[in-house]
Amino acid sequence: MPSLFVLSQHIAPQHLISKWAGGFAASTTPWIKNALIRRFVKAFDVDLSQAARGIDQFESFNDFFTRELREGARPLADTQQFLACPADGAISQIGAIKDGQIFQAKGRSYSVSALLGGDEEQAARYRGGSFATIYLSPRDYHRVHMPADGALRSSVYVPGKLFSVNQETAQGVDALFARNERLVCHFEGALGGFASVMVGAMIVAGIDTVWPKSFDTHGRTLVRETFDQGAVDLKAGDEMGRFYLGSTVILLFEAGRVEWLDNLGAGTPVRMGQAIARLGAAA
Repeated sequence: MPSLFVLSQHIAPQHLISKWAGGFAASTTPWIKNALIRRFVKAFDVDLSQAARGIDQFESFNDFFTRELREGARPLADTQQFLACPADGAISQIGAIKDGQIFQAKGRSYSVSALLGGDEEQAARYRGGSFATIYLSPRDYHRVHMPADGALRSSVYVPGKLFSVNQETAQGVDALFARNERLVCHFEGALGGFASVMVGAMIVAGIDTVWPKSFDTHGRTLVRETFDQGAVDLKAGDEMGRFYLGSTVILLFEAGRVEWLDNLGAGTPVRMGQAIARLGAAA
């Protein structure tokens, strides 16, 4: 039976709570933003030793939450041989896509098609492929980077719920990541087609991208967009987007493109830029 925490999320006004929290997070009033930042740092034991700015140098809580790191704080793996981790966090699940399904938690899975906003054609590309789900906790660095070189070809903003994305909720809510609000980004590169899916969560007041976005967070309408060749070309390790509060990133790759490293499993902590997979023969 789902926990009280999970059950309460079904009846909570998820978007209203998130919008309300977002208003405070965007405040530039010194006493509000300073109090929020200091309490958050203490509550979640946030390590600011690698941040590019000090605790009193942020314009708002959002500015603090999406803080940049000092140059060299996240060394990049050899991207000729390895796939780079796109974010700081922990592996939620990792493995193979089986029968068009992605493993979520014990006894639960969801379809690639549903995750991608019902796009059966794109989902077919990942039949027999590989996935990795990375959970970013509140204390983590919250910018999302490219796992490999790629040209953005299309994106899909999918409106949805805002359940928490922690392990307890993943074990208690069916098709969690295919129900929450998310941005699906489709890339083409030496690895063929691959997708990076930025999944929102409770209290998330925004999903941003390094290119001009055509959707509004907390929207009600699915928004599809295509990009001309060369319009958005990104290298492995380049920033592609960021979250304002809690979040998850899901990577999808075609069959034979990547081979996950043996030391990775559910719960393994990871950092942006580290090697997480060997590039397969098909790459």
